[in-house]
Amino acid sequence: MHPDSPISATLVCWGNAWLAGQVGLDEAADRVERQGGPQLVAAETGDTPLRGFLAELRIEGMTSLRLALPVAGDPLGLTGPPPFNSAAIEAGQAAIAVLGERCLGMVPAKDRRGSSYAGVRWSVLEARCAAPDLPSLAEAEHGLTRAMRAATDALLGVEGPAQGHRRLPVMDDGLAPGYPARAHRVAALAARLDAALRVADDRGLTSGQVTARAEALRDLDRAVRRARVAAHHAITELV
Repeated sequence: MHPDSPISATLVCWGNAWLAGQVGLDEAADRVERQGGPQLVAAETGDTPLRGFLAELRIEGMTSLRLALPVAGDPLGLTGPPPFNSAAIEAGQAAIAVLGERCLGMVPAKDRRGSSYAGVRWSVLEARCAAPDLPSLAEAEHGLTRAMRAATDALLGVEGPAQGHRRLPVMDDGLAPGYPARAHRVAALAARLDAALRVADDRGLTSGQVTARAEALRDLDRAVRRARVAAHHAITELV
């Protein structure tokens, strides 16, 4: 599953909205399916639909879902063990179901069957329940603003050939009902900056300019991921 896909984020925010009583299970599952197609979970007894799996987890005591958006060298949102961390880093994302003293990691992968079926299949692995080292929403917003200014200053010093302005897609914040206004604001800014990162173009730059640009964008990417994770966890702070 490519990390650009927001499927784990969609599951986390709509799943948390369901757990908080803001939406029903069917609406939450429909939103995830609208984003990525049919959703199946690889269980010991065979593949099971996502909505049924979530219902079972709630019966078992699930209280929240956490988002992980890790990359190599920055395991954001992960606490182990190594098999889960490795799978999540390879996918670039994961959701963690919190069930009291037990946690389950859910890692998405594209599920294609034949020429017409395209969905997502989630692998389930044991995850440690230690609290991940994550910023608060206020810290994430401050870090995102600081990184955006630093990246702007750095990129203004990287002169290359005029390439015109690429139009960015219209992005929404991706959050479900029940999230605080600040979370919507932070998620919306993170989504727009994430879109800008995807269209960054190194054509016509020298190797030194490419290096300077890459460093600035890498710091901004880290801030964007941290902001998205903090925004998606904000609803659990209200419960």
